[in-house]
Amino acid sequence: MTEYKKPKKFDRNMIVIGAGSAGLVTSYIAATVKARVTLIEGHRMGGDCLNTGCVPSKALLRSAAVIHEMGRAADFGLKPVTVDFDFADVMDRVQQKIETIAPHDSIERYTQLGVECITGYAKLISPWEVEVNGQILSARSIVIATGARPALPPIPGLANTGFVTSDTVWDLRAKPKSIAIMGGGPIGCELSQAFSRLGVEVMQIEMLPRLLMREDEEVSALVLQQFREQGIRVMLEHKVVGVDRYARDKVLICEHHGKRVVVNCDEILVAVGRTANVDGLGLEDLGIELNPNRTIKTDDYLRTPKFPHILACGDVAGPYQFTHTASHQAWYASVNGLFGSLKKFKADYSVIPWATFTDPEVARVGLNELEAQERNIPYEVTRYSLSGLDRAITDDETQGFVKVLTKPGKDKILGVTIVAAHAGELIAEYVLAMKHGLGLNKLLGTIHIYPTMNEANKNTAGEWRKNHKPEWLLRWVERYHHWRRH
Repeated sequence: MTEYKKPKKFDRNMIVIGAGSAGLVTSYIAATVKARVTLIEGHRMGGDCLNTGCVPSKALLRSAAVIHEMGRAADFGLKPVTVDFDFADVMDRVQQKIETIAPHDSIERYTQLGVECITGYAKLISPWEVEVNGQILSARSIVIATGARPALPPIPGLANTGFVTSDTVWDLRAKPKSIAIMGGGPIGCELSQAFSRLGVEVMQIEMLPRLLMREDEEVSALVLQQFREQGIRVMLEHKVVGVDRYARDKVLICEHHGKRVVVNCDEILVAVGRTANVDGLGLEDLGIELNPNRTIKTDDYLRTPKFPHILACGDVAGPYQFTHTASHQAWYASVNGLFGSLKKFKADYSVIPWATFTDPEVARVGLNELEAQERNIPYEVTRYSLSGLDRAITDDETQGFVKVLTKPGKDKILGVTIVAAHAGELIAEYVLAMKHGLGLNKLLGTIHIYPTMNEANKNTAGEWRKNHKPEWLLRWVERYHHWRRH
């Protein structure tokens, strides 16, 4: 085992490797508290979220949604509209949105904030030293925030036939006539709906029995119904076992209940998950452990067990791979890395929200029924359908529901699932309530503007209250009113 000599002094207080959400926020906090911090990025500032993830996907979804809305003109009392567009223009707009937001994450901005920014690929050569561009930098603490990339399944013929991922699909300018999308998770579902609305024939292939397997079954069923009604060919329990090319077509060979199913398409998009970027960092040389899913193993304070001054946050650490959890972890990584010898803080994952931006959107915080049952946690369900919400009716957005899990007999919120237009916005009230221990009675006693979609939250609390009304008190009040009439 190699023994490393700790430097007597350090060039920097902190080195951050990776300039995605986790690395940007870590370095920003470090600079704010007057530490000398260096941020190293080998590719593009902003990481996946800005360049290949959240920003481009939401820009594409917005264009696709406008096309879909125009196609529904008759539903709103308007004459039918013929939608004419150029696919390349839509994809160029996506790039424009990236370019508009890019200055927020730029080297220029972070340099002004007091962060030293270096473009290059970093490698740990000792527990306190990093090599980049032939230069050796030392720091008292190091934060690894290198993110993740699309996972590529070892399917025979896939590499030779050619494919795109959520990283490379943004380079397309010629609209494919048909696309096979491998994966039924959030990325696969969002892109399936987007491409379908852009006039592409979509075959979505998922080896598991339903879409969005982390959500409750009724959520998966509603999304599946919407997709099939909109013309997406969803192929569940289909395992891709080979890929080939026949004439101008790309061909996927699938297994489905023991039978062979062949899917022909112009393009293949692989969206079967993400894998942490840990290669080339020198972790194995230092003996830094990885989890079975190849994320970096950390303790409750985001420190690597072998070297507590080396921390990891964001997608490379897990357990969640969201931009907002990456920036949430960044606070703990920066504070524990800089001040851990004085006081350290456990990363808090008690209230983690997320959303899948399909139409309708799927948003969740806390437990759903699936998880509560797996963990044997007792719960009650209160469900409110959007079909009865005035604003949903006027907007023709009645698909979906709000579902709240509470402790039996109590109004304490254990978790919320919302399937609705703007579900990602509606969930925020419940995130705040859970974070600060507010129950459904507090939501019910809060004035909500009429008519808004947010009233769905108050109405759900009203449903809970109705189901828990004090029958003994109502019987007494009834007798009291009877007495008052006589």
